Amino acid sequence: LIYDSFAQYMVAEKGYDKDLLTLAPDSLDFCCKGLVLDIEEGNFLKLAEDGTVLRASHGTKSMTSEEILETYGRKEWKHFNTVSGMVSRSAKYYLYDNYFDLPGALLCARVVDSLDQHNRQKKYDFWKDMVAAVQHNYKITAFKEDCGTYFPEVKNNPDKYLQRCPESVKKWLKQLKSAGKILLLITSSHSDYCRLLCEHIIGNDFEEYFDVVITNALKPGFFSHTPNQRPFRTLENDEEQEALLSLDKPGWYSQGNATQLYELLKKMTGKLDPQVVYFGDSMHSDIFPARHYSNWETVLILEELLGDKVAVPAETESEPLEKKGKYEGDQFKPPYFVSKQWGSFFVDRLPGLENAEETFVHTWSSKCIGTYSTIAIPSLEAIAGLPLDYRFTRFSLNNSATAGYYPSPPRALLPNEESVTMK
Repeated sequence: LIYDSFAQYMVAEKGYDKDLLTLAPDSLDFCCKGLVLDIEEGNFLKLAEDGTVLRASHGTKSMTSEEILETYGRKEWKHFNTVSGMVSRSAKYYLYDNYFDLPGALLCARVVDSLDQHNRQKKYDFWKDMVAAVQHNYKITAFKEDCGTYFPEVKNNPDKYLQRCPESVKKWLKQLKSAGKILLLITSSHSDYCRLLCEHIIGNDFEEYFDVVITNALKPGFFSHTPNQRPFRTLENDEEQEALLSLDKPGWYSQGNATQLYELLKKMTGKLDPQVVYFGDSMHSDIFPARHYSNWETVLILEELLGDKVAVPAETESEPLEKKGKYEGDQFKPPYFVSKQWGSFFVDRLPGLENAEETFVHTWSSKCIGTYSTIAIPSLEAIAGLPLDYRFTRFSLNNSATAGYYPSPPRALLPNEESVTMK
């Protein structure tokens, strides 16, 4: 649906090739979180933790090791310093790190293929059209106006696109609240779309689960902007009202900033420095800014842990199947497959010439997980059954690089004798 939303706009409004509207069934294999689009070159890159290019494609076509070495050399990619500071919005590159815009990577790659068919470009300038396609479909008024392809379709067929929240997670949220924890829901989606999703996946009583709901939070700016730059606003019939000078009580708000939210949490808890644990699935919008600007504890929801064939600890292997978590089975549905074109999200081999000794390195995505998240889990379901005082092993400089993965690290990161050989 996301791919179609962008493609229809590009073809209808910007005059791109109609072929973009049809998708071969296996072409979504191209979509892999952690890719960086080098916009002017029309190349997609998978980076090592030191910024070396591990794999690359021009458009959808994989580049050979020789082509990668010729184009990028063995040195770090030229924009690595800025991209590793998580600046993913730039005129020169774009970082794909969440499922909401990931299908756009495939569309951009196919746009490059299509432009090359007519004549190979020196520099590509399709990006402004892509940004317009995203804005057209996701702008704040799109849900209300039935604008674009995305919102009207989700509104008409919610069951086709939305999975209901498991009972175990709802029970866990209630337990947290009963134990005196303050629960926050912070989303960059506007209030009308947030309400549709939450009513559908949690139920019409979803507001009872949370003390504070913040929509149109415009993350990552929510964490980095000052109260003056981004005040909270109240809502009336999903329309934003006047700016608030401070946040005084729990409720539903729009926009805002982490500084004033933290002041409210101090008031609500009666503590000078209340501890916040923030769950999110985007390194760029959630995990990095919450840790970097607010110094909150962060839990990364990493669905790639499901596709990398989660290694089951020995003591649980004898358990009957119905006792094992759903994530321990072998039947993975998208997006839990590992991309054939891009390989493991966590590790890869350095591109070398034939016969050279193979060197495995951690990807940049993998490095970011250990640096900015407290722990990483495949889903909320994976921890919902644990006692509230369960002590997780954290990622930290003193622990091993795999310590913070729960229930267990991806096999690709385990020492060779335990890991699967990479084809």
